[in-house]
Amino acid sequence: MATAETTSLSTAATENATDIMTYKTIADTANELLMSFVERIPYFIAALAVMLVFWLLSIIFKKLVHKILGSHSRHQNLVKVFQRVGSALIFFVGFMIAMVVAIPGFTPAKLIGALGIGSVAIGFAFKDIFQNLLSGILLLLSEPFRIGDQIVSGDYEGTVEDIKIRATTIRTYDGRQVVIPNSDLYTSALTVNTAYKQRRLQVAVGIGYEDDIETAKMEILQALNRADTVSKKAEPSVIATGFGGSSMDLTVRWFIDNGTQANKVASIHQVIVEVKKALDNADINIPFPIRTLDLSDPSVKSIVSSLDEHSAVISNKKVVE
Repeated sequence: MATAETTSLSTAATENATDIMTYKTIADTANELLMSFVERIPYFIAALAVMLVFWLLSIIFKKLVHKILGSHSRHQNLVKVFQRVGSALIFFVGFMIAMVVAIPGFTPAKLIGALGIGSVAIGFAFKDIFQNLLSGILLLLSEPFRIGDQIVSGDYEGTVEDIKIRATTIRTYDGRQVVIPNSDLYTSALTVNTAYKQRRLQVAVGIGYEDDIETAKMEILQALNRADTVSKKAEPSVIATGFGGSSMDLTVRWFIDNGTQANKVASIHQVIVEVKKALDNADINIPFPIRTLDLSDPSVKSIVSSLDEHSAVISNKKVVE
């Protein structure tokens, strides 16, 4: 009995000693980690200071590029490439130096290996991002359009507000902001309405078959000369384009010196008003659609007879009453 009690006490003592050792090990480890963190605080502060310095250098680099190239270069998009790519590289270098300062044994090779940049899986995962980045750089270098241009891409039309490396932002004419991925702009058809100073507009005009085409043409050209939104650098034209259902179809074409959407809308309005006024003053008819009903068909005659009989019956009832 005494031997069993002694064995039990010995086992309990051993377990207590093991628990004490475990707690002591955990406490020592936590204390070492805390002391190590405290010792690394100056290095973390130094790393933050390094990143702050390189961030300020990236800002100074942007301003320096704008000061040297911004006011003289015609290629403003190229200036943006230098600013954004250069500042990003400067900040990245600062980040790498800060990591080396803050973490012992850190090297760029370890970061690349940890991120798995060379793996196929990461490549597929970031394919769209890399495609947009490359397309953005190519757009900024080739400059098919600039900030302030009015473009049409797919279902969207508006004014370019910003060209970033990943996407381009446009403001639609009804006041909405649309962000279009650069890969869509680079690989799809794109219309730049303000690429050239002059832009041609046209409207369709119909005149009566009884009116003279040459007289109508002369009146329309005089109306275009009175419109101040019509360019005087290019001759307008009026051509007959077909025989319409109720009119002779004419197409009026003219140029404007400013191809923006606001000027386009204003010019079309002014031309339509002046053309209408000129044709009215010249007694030239602008016919509306005419429909001819043929009542010679026997079925139509039978329907008309039935309606007449019905009307007669109703009239007789009213007389009797």
